[in-house]
Amino acid sequence: MVEKKKISKQSSKKDKEKVCEIFEVESRKGNKKIVKSCGEIDEKKSNEKEIKEQNKILKRVLIGIGLFIVFFIALFLWIDSVRHFNYRGVEFEIVKEGKLILYKTTLPVYYQGGIRDYNFYLRKDPRKIDESVQFNGEIRLLKNLVVNSSDFKCDGDEIIALANLVKLYDVLGSKVIKDPNATCDKLGRYAYITIKDGNETKITEKSIACYDIEVSNCEILEAIERYMTETFVEVNKIKASLSS
Repeated sequence: MVEKKKISKQSSKKDKEKVCEIFEVESRKGNKKIVKSCGEIDEKKSNEKEIKEQNKILKRVLIGIGLFIVFFIALFLWIDSVRHFNYRGVEFEIVKEGKLILYKTTLPVYYQGGIRDYNFYLRKDPRKIDESVQFNGEIRLLKNLVVNSSDFKCDGDEIIALANLVKLYDVLGSKVIKDPNATCDKLGRYAYITIKDGNETKITEKSIACYDIEVSNCEILEAIERYMTETFVEVNKIKASLSS
């Protein structure tokens, strides 16, 4: 009965290799005996041509692996660059919610007793509305903001647009008021926005902190989000100046 088997190799002549096998054999009486059997086999050595060919194959494999890694990294960076973009210093991320494509940006704001990151989601690409909606003036962040609007009926877009605008200035610490009897304060003690129908969708600062937002063809989302984007840019400038 063979219980163990060991194989050892030992170099012999130049092109021969000595091979020994060791067996542990148990007889019928239970005695164990070690049996060693040795022999020689031809030892095959690679010649110089074979070594060069093997090196070439190894080199090709390593180059292939390297190219695959570079391609994977490049693909990842390209996908990331498509999803993220910078608009005038403000970082945006393209996110998909069902069939909706949204443009997300984050503002660090003082909200409910502490500094928090607050996410805003725009429906329109800020890079495109920058080109399509003209903005004349500058954003002034004041303690109070009066917003008066015409009675728009734009399939609910007017509700989304105004709610987002109010929320933005709410988290920035401004008190948003609707007062049909209010007018522009020429001293600039509060900001005043009038949203009304127009022949062209555009935003104009008529006086200090007094803005006319004109909406054509129910482009109220484009108009309000253009104003919001200018606000993001202004907040980012203030944040940068405070940190420098």
